[in-house]
Amino acid sequence: MNITREQLGELEYLVKVEIEEKDYIEKVKKELKDYQKKATIPGFRRGMAPMALIQRMYKAALVGDTVQNELNTSLFKYIDDEKLHILGMPMSNDERTGEVDFGSGTDFTFYFNIAVAPEFDIDWSNINVVYNQIKVSSKDVEAEISNMCTRYGRFETPETVGKGDIIYGRLVELDKKGEHKEGGVETFVSLNMLNLKDEEQLPLFEGKKADDVVRFNMAKAFATADIEHALRIDTAAAKKFKSDVELTLSGISRVIPHEVDADLFKLAFPTQDIQDADAFSKAVKKQIEHDNGKQSDYLYVNQVRKALIDQFNATIPEDFLKRWFASRGEEGMTPERIEEEWAEKYLPSLKWELIESKLEEIKPVEPTSNQIVDYIKDILRRNDKPAEDETAEQTEQRLEQAARSIAADRKNISQVIDTLYADNLATLLKEQCKPTVEKVSAKEFGERASA
Repeated sequence: MNITREQLGELEYLVKVEIEEKDYIEKVKKELKDYQKKATIPGFRRGMAPMALIQRMYKAALVGDTVQNELNTSLFKYIDDEKLHILGMPMSNDERTGEVDFGSGTDFTFYFNIAVAPEFDIDWSNINVVYNQIKVSSKDVEAEISNMCTRYGRFETPETVGKGDIIYGRLVELDKKGEHKEGGVETFVSLNMLNLKDEEQLPLFEGKKADDVVRFNMAKAFATADIEHALRIDTAAAKKFKSDVELTLSGISRVIPHEVDADLFKLAFPTQDIQDADAFSKAVKKQIEHDNGKQSDYLYVNQVRKALIDQFNATIPEDFLKRWFASRGEEGMTPERIEEEWAEKYLPSLKWELIESKLEEIKPVEPTSNQIVDYIKDILRRNDKPAEDETAEQTEQRLEQAARSIAADRKNISQVIDTLYADNLATLLKEQCKPTVEKVSAKEFGERASA
Protein backbone atom coordinates (compact mmCIF):
# COMPACT_ATOMS: atom_id res chain seq x y z
CA MET A 1 0.00 0.00 0.00
CA ASN A 2 1.22 3.46 -0.85
CA ILE A 3 -0.22 6.80 0.33
CA THR A 4 0.93 10.16 -0.99
CA ARG A 5 -0.50 13.65 -1.00
CA GLU A 6 -0.43 16.56 -3.38
CA GLN A 7 -1.00 20.13 -2.19
CA LEU A 8 -3.91 21.80 -3.97
CA GLY A 9 -4.06 25.03 -2.02
CA GLU A 10 -2.68 26.64 1.12
CA LEU A 11 -4.57 24.22 3.40
CA GLU A 12 -6.07 21.63 1.04
CA TYR A 13 -4.53 18.37 -0.20
CA LEU A 14 -5.36 15.58 -2.61
CA VAL A 15 -4.51 12.26 -0.94
CA LYS A 16 -3.82 9.27 -3.18
CA VAL A 17 -4.21 5.77 -1.68
CA GLU A 18 -2.91 2.86 -3.75
CA ILE A 19 -3.97 -0.61 -2.59
CA GLU A 20 -2.34 -3.65 -4.13
CA GLU A 21 -3.70 -7.20 -4.14
CA LYS A 22 -1.12 -8.31 -1.58
CA ASP A 23 -2.56 -5.81 0.91
CA TYR A 24 -5.88 -7.62 1.20
CA ILE A 25 -5.84 -11.01 -0.57
CA GLU A 26 -4.97 -13.15 2.48
CA LYS A 27 -7.96 -11.78 4.39
CA VAL A 28 -10.21 -12.43 1.39
CA LYS A 29 -8.95 -16.02 1.05
CA LYS A 30 -9.63 -16.66 4.73
CA GLU A 31 -13.17 -15.28 4.39
CA LEU A 32 -13.79 -17.39 1.29
CA LYS A 33 -12.69 -20.55 3.15
CA ASP A 34 -15.07 -19.70 5.98
CA TYR A 35 -17.88 -19.17 3.44
CA GLN A 36 -17.08 -22.53 1.82
CA LYS A 37 -17.36 -24.34 5.16
CA LYS A 38 -20.70 -22.74 6.01
CA ALA A 39 -22.33 -22.38 2.58
CA THR A 40 -25.45 -24.40 1.81
CA ILE A 41 -25.76 -24.52 -1.99
CA PRO A 42 -28.27 -26.67 -3.91
CA GLY A 43 -26.55 -29.71 -5.40
CA PHE A 44 -23.75 -29.84 -2.86
CA ARG A 45 -23.47 -31.09 0.66
CA ARG A 46 -22.87 -28.40 3.30
CA GLY A 47 -19.22 -27.28 3.13
CA MET A 48 -18.51 -29.27 -0.06
CA ALA A 49 -19.18 -26.62 -2.75
CA PRO A 50 -16.12 -26.08 -4.97
CA MET A 51 -14.01 -22.99 -4.23
CA ALA A 52 -14.41 -21.78 -7.83
CA LEU A 53 -18.16 -21.54 -7.29
CA ILE A 54 -17.72 -19.80 -3.93
CA GLN A 55 -15.39 -17.29 -5.56
CA ARG A 56 -17.87 -16.54 -8.36
CA MET A 57 -20.63 -15.99 -5.80
CA TYR A 58 -18.82 -14.06 -3.05
CA LYS A 59 -15.34 -12.89 -4.01
CA ALA A 60 -16.27 -9.52 -5.55
CA ALA A 61 -18.30 -8.48 -2.49
CA LEU A 62 -15.60 -9.71 -0.10
CA VAL A 63 -12.89 -7.88 -2.01
CA GLY A 64 -15.00 -4.72 -1.91
CA ASP A 65 -15.62 -4.93 1.86
CA THR A 66 -12.01 -5.84 2.68
CA VAL A 67 -10.53 -3.12 0.48
CA GLN A 68 -12.87 -0.51 1.99
CA ASN A 69 -11.85 -1.54 5.51
CA GLU A 70 -8.17 -1.42 4.60
CA LEU A 71 -8.71 1.93 2.91
CA ASN A 72 -10.38 3.55 5.93
CA THR A 73 -7.89 2.14 8.44
CA SER A 74 -4.86 3.12 6.38
CA LEU A 75 -6.14 6.60 5.52
CA PHE A 76 -6.75 7.59 9.13
CA LYS A 77 -3.51 5.98 10.28
CA TYR A 78 -1.72 8.08 7.67
CA ILE A 79 -3.44 11.22 8.96
CA ASP A 80 -2.38 10.35 12.52
CA ASP A 81 1.18 9.41 11.56
CA GLU A 82 1.60 12.62 9.57
CA LYS A 83 0.08 14.63 12.47
CA LEU A 84 -2.41 16.30 10.15
CA HIS A 85 -5.00 18.33 12.05
CA ILE A 86 -7.76 17.89 9.52
CA LEU A 87 -10.95 19.92 9.37
CA GLY A 88 -14.18 18.05 8.81
CA MET A 89 -13.56 14.62 7.29
CA PRO A 90 -11.80 13.35 4.15
CA MET A 91 -14.05 13.68 1.09
CA SER A 92 -13.89 11.05 -1.60
CA ASN A 93 -12.86 12.54 -4.95
CA ASP A 94 -15.06 10.37 -7.16
CA GLU A 95 -14.01 12.21 -10.31
CA ARG A 96 -10.35 11.25 -9.85
CA THR A 97 -11.09 7.79 -8.45
CA GLY A 98 -13.48 6.83 -11.26
CA GLU A 99 -15.44 3.56 -11.39
CA VAL A 100 -14.10 0.80 -9.14
CA ASP A 101 -14.68 -2.79 -10.28
CA PHE A 102 -14.02 -5.15 -7.40
CA GLY A 103 -15.04 -8.12 -9.53
CA SER A 104 -12.23 -7.94 -12.09
CA GLY A 105 -9.63 -5.56 -10.66
CA THR A 106 -6.82 -6.52 -8.29
CA ASP A 107 -5.07 -3.21 -7.60
CA PHE A 108 -7.10 -0.11 -6.73
CA THR A 109 -6.40 3.60 -6.44
CA PHE A 110 -8.55 6.03 -4.47
CA TYR A 111 -8.38 9.80 -4.15
CA PHE A 112 -9.55 11.99 -1.27
CA ASN A 113 -9.65 15.72 -0.62
CA ILE A 114 -8.68 16.83 2.86
CA ALA A 115 -8.24 20.22 4.51
CA VAL A 116 -5.99 20.98 7.46
CA ALA A 117 -6.24 23.54 10.24
CA PRO A 118 -4.16 26.70 9.94
CA GLU A 119 -1.29 27.51 12.27
CA PHE A 120 -2.00 30.52 14.48
CA ASP A 121 -1.28 32.00 17.89
CA ILE A 122 -3.59 33.70 20.35
CA ASP A 123 -2.65 37.28 21.17
CA TRP A 124 -3.82 37.51 24.78
CA SER A 125 -2.62 41.11 25.08
CA ASN A 126 -5.48 42.21 22.82
CA ILE A 127 -8.18 40.61 25.01
CA ASN A 128 -9.31 43.47 27.26
CA VAL A 129 -12.47 42.11 28.87
CA VAL A 130 -13.32 43.11 32.44
CA TYR A 131 -14.62 40.55 34.92
CA ASN A 132 -18.00 41.71 36.24
CA GLN A 133 -18.45 40.71 39.87
CA ILE A 134 -21.89 41.19 41.41
CA LYS A 135 -21.82 43.05 44.73
CA VAL A 136 -23.64 41.30 47.58
CA SER A 137 -25.49 43.72 49.85
CA SER A 138 -26.83 43.18 53.34
CA LYS A 139 -30.32 43.18 51.80
CA ASP A 140 -29.30 40.30 49.52
CA VAL A 141 -28.12 38.33 52.54
CA GLU A 142 -31.32 39.10 54.48
CA ALA A 143 -33.46 38.06 51.51
CA GLU A 144 -31.59 34.76 51.15
CA ILE A 145 -31.89 34.03 54.87
CA SER A 146 -35.62 34.68 54.56
CA ASN A 147 -35.76 32.23 51.64
CA MET A 148 -33.91 29.64 53.70
CA CYS A 149 -36.32 30.10 56.60
CA THR A 150 -39.18 29.46 54.20
CA ARG A 151 -37.41 26.53 52.51
CA TYR A 152 -36.80 24.77 55.81
CA GLY A 153 -40.05 25.85 57.41
CA ARG A 154 -42.94 23.60 58.35
CA PHE A 155 -46.24 23.26 56.52
CA GLU A 156 -49.63 23.89 58.09
CA THR A 157 -53.10 23.50 56.63
CA PRO A 158 -55.12 26.54 57.77
CA GLU A 159 -58.88 26.63 57.39
CA THR A 160 -58.93 29.92 55.49
CA VAL A 161 -56.72 31.56 52.87
CA GLY A 162 -54.22 34.19 53.97
CA LYS A 163 -51.54 36.24 52.23
CA GLY A 164 -48.64 34.05 51.12
CA ASP A 165 -50.57 30.77 51.26
CA ILE A 166 -50.53 28.12 48.54
CA ILE A 167 -54.01 27.16 47.41
CA TYR A 168 -55.17 24.09 45.49
CA GLY A 169 -58.31 23.39 43.55
CA ARG A 170 -60.14 22.66 40.33
CA LEU A 171 -59.92 25.50 37.82
CA VAL A 172 -62.38 25.94 34.95
CA GLU A 173 -62.14 28.51 32.16
CA LEU A 174 -65.21 30.75 31.75
CA ASP A 175 -66.70 32.21 28.59
CA LYS A 176 -67.79 35.82 28.10
CA LYS A 177 -71.17 35.02 29.69
CA GLY A 178 -69.48 33.76 32.83
CA GLU A 179 -70.39 30.16 32.14
CA HIS A 180 -68.08 27.16 31.85
CA LYS A 181 -66.42 27.45 28.43
CA GLU A 182 -67.06 24.46 26.20
CA GLY A 183 -63.70 22.88 25.32
CA GLY A 184 -61.93 25.36 27.59
CA VAL A 185 -59.25 24.75 30.19
CA GLU A 186 -60.26 22.50 33.05
CA THR A 187 -57.53 21.28 35.37
CA PHE A 188 -56.34 20.92 38.96
CA VAL A 189 -53.97 23.76 39.91
CA SER A 190 -51.82 25.06 42.73
CA LEU A 191 -51.35 28.82 43.08
CA ASN A 192 -49.01 30.74 45.36
CA MET A 193 -50.60 33.88 46.78
CA LEU A 194 -47.13 35.40 47.13
CA ASN A 195 -47.04 35.55 43.32
CA LEU A 196 -50.13 37.72 42.99
CA LYS A 197 -49.02 40.58 40.77
CA ASP A 198 -51.95 42.79 41.73
CA GLU A 199 -52.56 43.33 45.46
CA GLU A 200 -56.14 44.36 44.66
CA GLN A 201 -56.83 40.75 43.73
CA LEU A 202 -55.97 39.48 47.22
CA PRO A 203 -59.40 40.21 48.82
CA LEU A 204 -60.95 37.80 46.30
CA PHE A 205 -59.05 34.96 48.00
CA GLU A 206 -58.57 36.00 51.64
CA GLY A 207 -60.81 34.22 54.11
CA LYS A 208 -61.93 31.58 51.61
CA LYS A 209 -61.98 27.95 52.74
CA ALA A 210 -62.23 24.49 51.20
CA ASP A 211 -65.17 24.08 48.77
CA ASP A 212 -65.51 27.87 48.35
CA VAL A 213 -65.57 29.18 44.79
CA VAL A 214 -63.42 32.11 43.59
CA ARG A 215 -63.89 33.83 40.23
CA PHE A 216 -61.05 35.99 38.92
CA ASN A 217 -59.11 36.95 35.81
CA MET A 218 -55.98 34.84 35.51
CA ALA A 219 -54.01 37.40 33.49
CA LYS A 220 -54.75 40.21 35.95
CA ALA A 221 -53.87 38.13 38.99
CA PHE A 222 -50.75 36.25 37.87
CA ALA A 223 -47.71 36.65 35.63
CA THR A 224 -47.29 34.65 32.41
CA ALA A 225 -44.80 32.25 34.02
CA ASP A 226 -47.29 31.39 36.79
CA ILE A 227 -50.09 30.83 34.26
CA GLU A 228 -47.78 28.62 32.17
CA HIS A 229 -46.88 26.52 35.22
CA ALA A 230 -50.38 26.29 36.70
CA LEU A 231 -52.19 25.42 33.47
CA ARG A 232 -49.30 23.36 32.05
CA ILE A 233 -49.31 25.23 28.74
CA ASP A 234 -46.48 26.78 26.74
CA THR A 235 -45.37 30.39 27.06
CA ALA A 236 -47.12 31.58 23.89
CA ALA A 237 -50.44 30.11 25.03
CA ALA A 238 -49.98 31.53 28.54
CA LYS A 239 -49.46 35.03 27.13
CA LYS A 240 -52.73 34.73 25.18
CA PHE A 241 -54.75 33.37 28.11
CA LYS A 242 -56.96 36.34 29.13
CA SER A 243 -60.06 34.48 30.30
CA ASP A 244 -61.85 34.71 33.62
CA VAL A 245 -61.69 31.45 35.56
CA GLU A 246 -63.55 29.72 38.36
CA LEU A 247 -61.54 28.05 41.10
CA THR A 248 -63.15 25.61 43.52
CA LEU A 249 -60.84 25.37 46.51
CA SER A 250 -59.89 21.94 47.78
CA GLY A 251 -56.94 22.73 50.05
CA ILE A 252 -54.69 25.38 51.58
CA SER A 253 -51.04 25.17 52.62
CA ARG A 254 -49.10 27.65 54.70
CA VAL A 255 -45.38 27.67 55.41
CA ILE A 256 -44.35 28.68 58.91
CA PRO A 257 -40.78 29.99 58.48
CA HIS A 258 -37.99 28.31 60.41
CA GLU A 259 -36.38 30.24 63.23
CA VAL A 260 -32.85 31.50 62.66
CA ASP A 261 -31.24 29.07 65.08
CA ALA A 262 -28.66 26.30 65.36
CA ASP A 263 -31.03 23.83 63.69
CA LEU A 264 -31.33 26.08 60.62
CA PHE A 265 -27.53 26.54 60.51
CA LYS A 266 -27.12 22.75 60.30
CA LEU A 267 -29.88 22.31 57.72
CA ALA A 268 -28.52 25.02 55.44
CA PHE A 269 -24.80 24.16 55.81
CA PRO A 270 -24.52 20.55 57.01
CA THR A 271 -20.74 20.35 56.47
CA GLN A 272 -19.93 23.56 58.37
CA ASP A 273 -19.74 24.20 62.11
CA ILE A 274 -21.72 27.45 62.41
CA GLN A 275 -22.29 28.61 65.99
CA ASP A 276 -24.08 31.99 65.76
CA ALA A 277 -26.16 34.27 63.52
CA ASP A 278 -23.18 36.39 62.51
CA ALA A 279 -21.24 33.36 61.22
CA PHE A 280 -24.42 32.17 59.51
CA SER A 281 -24.80 35.51 57.68
CA LYS A 282 -21.18 35.30 56.52
CA ALA A 283 -21.74 31.76 55.24
CA VAL A 284 -24.86 32.88 53.38
CA LYS A 285 -22.99 35.80 51.83
CA LYS A 286 -20.20 33.46 50.73
CA GLN A 287 -22.76 31.12 49.16
CA ILE A 288 -24.39 34.00 47.28
CA GLU A 289 -20.97 35.15 46.05
CA HIS A 290 -20.24 31.60 44.87
CA ASP A 291 -23.55 31.39 43.00
CA ASN A 292 -23.04 34.86 41.52
CA GLY A 293 -19.56 33.78 40.47
CA LYS A 294 -21.09 31.21 38.13
CA GLN A 295 -23.01 34.01 36.40
CA SER A 296 -19.89 36.19 36.27
CA ASP A 297 -17.87 33.34 34.78
CA TYR A 298 -20.55 32.65 32.19
CA LEU A 299 -20.65 36.29 31.06
CA TYR A 300 -16.86 36.56 31.07
CA VAL A 301 -16.38 33.41 28.97
CA ASN A 302 -18.95 34.60 26.43
CA GLN A 303 -17.30 38.01 26.14
CA VAL A 304 -13.78 36.56 25.83
CA ARG A 305 -15.04 33.98 23.34
CA LYS A 306 -16.41 36.76 21.15
CA ALA A 307 -13.17 38.75 21.44
CA LEU A 308 -11.09 35.71 20.49
CA ILE A 309 -13.30 34.98 17.47
CA ASP A 310 -13.20 38.63 16.39
CA GLN A 311 -9.38 38.73 16.44
CA PHE A 312 -8.99 35.37 14.66
CA ASN A 313 -7.55 36.19 11.25
CA ALA A 314 -5.89 32.95 10.14
CA THR A 315 -6.87 31.50 6.77
CA ILE A 316 -9.62 28.88 6.82
CA PRO A 317 -10.27 26.57 3.82
CA GLU A 318 -13.82 27.82 3.46
CA ASP A 319 -14.60 26.38 0.01
CA PHE A 320 -13.65 22.87 1.15
CA LEU A 321 -15.66 23.17 4.36
CA LYS A 322 -18.75 24.43 2.55
CA ARG A 323 -18.57 21.40 0.23
CA TRP A 324 -18.03 19.11 3.24
CA PHE A 325 -21.06 20.47 5.13
CA ALA A 326 -23.18 20.02 2.02
CA SER A 327 -21.92 16.45 1.51
CA ARG A 328 -23.12 15.28 4.94
CA GLY A 329 -26.65 14.85 3.64
CA GLU A 330 -28.39 16.57 6.56
CA GLU A 331 -31.95 17.62 5.89
CA GLY A 332 -32.16 21.15 4.54
CA MET A 333 -28.36 21.48 4.38
CA THR A 334 -28.22 22.83 0.83
CA PRO A 335 -25.23 24.72 -0.61
CA GLU A 336 -27.47 27.79 -0.87
CA ARG A 337 -28.46 27.66 2.80
CA ILE A 338 -24.87 27.04 3.92
CA GLU A 339 -23.73 30.06 1.91
CA GLU A 340 -26.50 32.19 3.38
CA GLU A 341 -25.67 31.23 6.99
CA TRP A 342 -21.91 30.93 6.61
CA ALA A 343 -20.73 34.25 8.05
CA GLU A 344 -23.15 34.34 10.99
CA LYS A 345 -23.36 30.67 11.96
CA TYR A 346 -20.76 28.35 10.48
CA LEU A 347 -17.63 30.51 10.37
CA PRO A 348 -17.74 31.70 14.03
CA SER A 349 -18.34 28.10 15.15
CA LEU A 350 -15.36 26.85 13.12
CA LYS A 351 -13.12 29.59 14.48
CA TRP A 352 -14.10 28.73 18.04
CA GLU A 353 -13.37 25.02 17.48
CA LEU A 354 -9.88 25.94 16.32
CA ILE A 355 -9.40 28.28 19.28
CA GLU A 356 -10.56 25.52 21.66
CA SER A 357 -7.92 23.20 20.20
CA LYS A 358 -5.29 25.85 20.89
CA LEU A 359 -6.58 26.27 24.45
CA GLU A 360 -6.27 22.51 25.02
CA GLU A 361 -2.57 22.84 24.20
CA ILE A 362 -2.20 25.37 27.01
CA LYS A 363 -4.16 23.41 29.60
CA PRO A 364 -6.69 20.57 29.25
CA VAL A 365 -10.24 21.82 29.68
CA GLU A 366 -12.11 18.54 29.43
CA PRO A 367 -12.97 17.41 32.98
CA THR A 368 -11.01 14.45 34.34
CA SER A 369 -12.63 11.38 35.87
CA ASN A 370 -11.49 12.48 39.33
CA GLN A 371 -13.04 15.93 38.85
CA ILE A 372 -16.34 14.35 37.88
CA VAL A 373 -16.31 11.98 40.85
CA ASP A 374 -15.41 14.76 43.31
CA TYR A 375 -18.19 16.98 41.95
CA ILE A 376 -20.79 14.22 42.29
CA LYS A 377 -19.48 13.35 45.75
CA ASP A 378 -19.95 16.97 46.90
CA ILE A 379 -23.56 16.90 45.70
CA LEU A 380 -24.18 13.61 47.52
CA ARG A 381 -22.53 14.93 50.68
CA ARG A 382 -24.85 17.95 50.84
CA ASN A 383 -27.88 15.67 51.01
CA ASP A 384 -26.30 12.81 52.94
CA LYS A 385 -27.33 11.65 56.40
CA PRO A 386 -24.76 9.18 57.76
CA ALA A 387 -25.85 6.43 60.13
CA GLU A 388 -25.22 7.17 63.80
CA ASP A 389 -22.53 4.50 64.11
CA GLU A 390 -20.80 5.38 60.82
CA THR A 391 -17.29 6.85 61.08
CA ALA A 392 -16.12 9.78 58.96
CA GLU A 393 -13.85 7.43 57.02
CA GLN A 394 -16.72 5.03 56.33
CA THR A 395 -18.89 7.91 55.17
CA GLU A 396 -16.18 9.08 52.77
CA GLN A 397 -15.71 5.56 51.38
CA ARG A 398 -19.46 5.14 50.88
CA LEU A 399 -19.79 8.50 49.09
CA GLU A 400 -16.74 7.73 46.95
CA GLN A 401 -18.20 4.39 45.88
CA ALA A 402 -21.60 5.92 45.11
CA ALA A 403 -20.05 8.80 43.13
CA ARG A 404 -17.92 6.45 41.04
CA SER A 405 -20.95 4.28 40.32
CA ILE A 406 -22.92 7.31 39.09
CA ALA A 407 -19.97 8.65 37.08
CA ALA A 408 -19.57 5.30 35.29
CA ASP A 409 -22.66 6.03 33.18
CA ARG A 410 -21.67 9.07 31.11
CA LYS A 411 -25.16 9.38 29.62
CA ASN A 412 -26.56 10.40 33.00
CA ILE A 413 -23.88 12.95 33.86
CA SER A 414 -23.72 15.07 30.71
CA GLN A 415 -24.84 18.11 32.70
CA VAL A 416 -22.05 17.54 35.23
CA ILE A 417 -19.49 17.29 32.42
CA ASP A 418 -20.81 20.49 30.81
CA THR A 419 -20.66 22.33 34.16
CA LEU A 420 -17.10 21.24 34.87
CA TYR A 421 -16.02 22.04 31.32
CA ALA A 422 -17.42 25.55 31.72
CA ASP A 423 -15.63 25.95 35.07
CA ASN A 424 -12.31 24.76 33.63
CA LEU A 425 -12.66 27.02 30.60
CA ALA A 426 -13.42 30.05 32.77
CA THR A 427 -10.41 29.28 34.97
CA LEU A 428 -8.11 28.96 31.96
CA LEU A 429 -9.31 32.20 30.36
CA LYS A 430 -8.92 34.12 33.63
CA GLU A 431 -5.40 32.74 34.06
CA GLN A 432 -4.42 33.81 30.55
CA CYS A 433 -6.11 37.21 30.51
CA LYS A 434 -5.73 38.24 34.17
CA PRO A 435 -8.79 40.50 33.89
CA THR A 436 -9.53 43.62 35.86
CA VAL A 437 -12.39 42.97 38.29
CA GLU A 438 -15.26 45.46 38.38
CA LYS A 439 -17.82 45.16 41.16
CA VAL A 440 -21.28 46.01 39.87
CA SER A 441 -24.83 45.87 41.14
CA ALA A 442 -27.16 43.09 40.05
CA LYS A 443 -28.97 45.62 37.84
CA GLU A 444 -25.75 46.76 36.17
CA PHE A 445 -24.72 43.15 35.66
CA GLY A 446 -28.02 42.37 33.97
CA GLU A 447 -27.62 45.35 31.67
CA ARG A 448 -24.08 44.33 30.71
CA ALA A 449 -25.13 40.72 30.17
CA SER A 450 -27.92 41.73 27.79
CA ALA A 451 -25.84 44.30 25.89
